[in-house]
Amino acid sequence: MTSKSVDNIALQPPAQRNTNQDVSVVYQDLEIDDTGVVSEEPRALDKSTLLKLSSAAFSFFVAGVNDGSIGALIPHILRSYGITTAIVSALYAASFLGWFSAAASNTHLAQKLDLGAMLLLGAALQTVAQVLRAWPTPPFGLFICTFWMASLGQAYQDTHANTFVASRKDTAVHRWLGMIHAAYMAGCLVAPFAASPIASSSSGGDQERLYLFYTVPLVLGVVNLALVLLAFRDTIRFVPTPESSHETSSSGPRVKTPWELAKEALCTKSVWLLSLFFFFYLGATVTAGGWVVEYLVDVRHGELAKMGYVPAGFSGGCLLGRLILPEPTHRFGERPMVFLYCVLCLGFQLLFWLVPNIIAASVAISFLGFFLGPFFATAISVGARIFPADISSTAISFVFVNAQIGGSLFPIVTGVLGSTMGVSVMQPILVALITATGLSWLVVPQALKKQE
Repeated sequence: MTSKSVDNIALQPPAQRNTNQDVSVVYQDLEIDDTGVVSEEPRALDKSTLLKLSSAAFSFFVAGVNDGSIGALIPHILRSYGITTAIVSALYAASFLGWFSAAASNTHLAQKLDLGAMLLLGAALQTVAQVLRAWPTPPFGLFICTFWMASLGQAYQDTHANTFVASRKDTAVHRWLGMIHAAYMAGCLVAPFAASPIASSSSGGDQERLYLFYTVPLVLGVVNLALVLLAFRDTIRFVPTPESSHETSSSGPRVKTPWELAKEALCTKSVWLLSLFFFFYLGATVTAGGWVVEYLVDVRHGELAKMGYVPAGFSGGCLLGRLILPEPTHRFGERPMVFLYCVLCLGFQLLFWLVPNIIAASVAISFLGFFLGPFFATAISVGARIFPADISSTAISFVFVNAQIGGSLFPIVTGVLGSTMGVSVMQPILVALITATGLSWLVVPQALKKQE
């Protein structure tokens, strides 16, 4: 039986690994037996590690509040600025550009900034974005830029928080991944209930109070910033360069440049295969959550005031799925269980489509969210094990960008087709996306399975 030391994935450049690090970030040796199964000694969480994991979870909650509020706030944005729905779609474009900017710059920054510094940069960008929003009707151009800034901050913080949690080589990593991604859905769930009543409040009925809501994510952003400063204070620093580091010998491995890491990531087959899965998965999730209200109102003739709560059922289903399903997924195998969830999602989607009843549709969309819930955390866990350690952070950034492309492209396609063919076109698009998600999962390489 051979022993292999697992490096901290992408939190430090290759030349800086195996130096003195915080005990909560250094991984135990893993044992690979003759069957190729990874086993390890279970390890209790110390207070420092628990604080770091809690900080990571809270950062996802903050991101969920930001993302989950957009749908509820769009009517108020339209009224505040007197713009059309075509112009307001610039918010989604700005958010995508934020993720794209992060993918282009993450590798460069990660070679200069240690883990805590990267998380702090992401938290700070999100907080500044909320500061710029939390005053009466900022210029629309500035308002759009805040979505780019918030997404850029989310990308930095979420990517490295994901990497930190997924790289923990213990038997509870799937539970922690499920928890932090459940925190995101919890933010998405509570955001509409906070955004709608706050933004709707006005003294005379003419002045929109859109900006008042943004004081809520501003406070959350300050708390997020404080948690990062407290939990990751040991790695809020610049990474020493090989020339200035006394611990790097001249005979040691050469540090790869950011372009070399990016090229290696783009030439890695598993990166593209997992990206394809995320492309279809997030496309299905955003399309379902974004167009369900319009579908129920336009096609099923539901009341807008009541149908507005249906997305909360979808987000609530996702939240429960991320809390409940990680354990059976881990226990019975990621590949068969995720594919089974895809089959169940397809069944509930067909129920939503073919049964002309609003109550049945609401229940179906909630179960659809429930079984879609564990996909993100499960796929990230698999990616952390199949990507080479030195390109993991770069690869995850690339995967996230592809996911955002799917999450932006398919809702736009649904809207464009819906304008000429009717919003009912959403249903066959969702069936196709869920089917593509399941098929793309089958081609993702299998990862070594950990045993307790």
